[in-house]
Amino acid sequence: MIIEIFQDTICPWCRIGKKHLFDAIRQWGGEPVTIRYRAYQLNPDTPKEGLPFWDTMAAMKGGRDVVERMVQHAANAGEAAGVPFRFDRVKMWPNTYASHTLIKLAPPEKATDLVDAIFQAYFEEGKDIGSLDVLAAIAVSQGMDADWVRSQLVSDAKREEIAEDLAYARELNITGVPFFIIDGKLALSGAHPADNFLQAFRQATDMSTLL
Repeated sequence: MIIEIFQDTICPWCRIGKKHLFDAIRQWGGEPVTIRYRAYQLNPDTPKEGLPFWDTMAAMKGGRDVVERMVQHAANAGEAAGVPFRFDRVKMWPNTYASHTLIKLAPPEKATDLVDAIFQAYFEEGKDIGSLDVLAAIAVSQGMDADWVRSQLVSDAKREEIAEDLAYARELNITGVPFFIIDGKLALSGAHPADNFLQAFRQATDMSTLL
């Protein structure tokens, strides 16, 4: 079973939805699951150097108090899911293109751990994941070579793959993430609980049996 995950690395609900998905996978007794990470950018026009997190969010969402309620809601959901958020440490709203490039650079068997490390760096440690230095350090923590990673990021090595992901998202009319495609047959939008994913796994398997 192939599960495609459209996500952005500054999306708290993507982290929560991914945690629920993997909780479901651990409970799943059916066929093996292969994960494919697909790039999506909530704000592709963000400059490469990034923007101030709180000011940017306040301008987009209608004020600092609105943003504080939003992030508290996400933090509460994260705590319930077992993934912590420290929005008090988050200072930057980065352009996420480079972080998507890094995920594409990772060997498939390391991609999930790398995604987790990026989420942790941003949401728990408040690091600027638009920074090549930060991304290189994350890559090293996952056993990748810093100089090679940096050269690949600078050269925009995965631009064709990322362009394909973004075009695919447009084709599917995806307007928000997380968005999950289960074995090319079912789609789930949002940070669904594990039980919903398990139900989707069973439905996708049943559909395969009928074909």
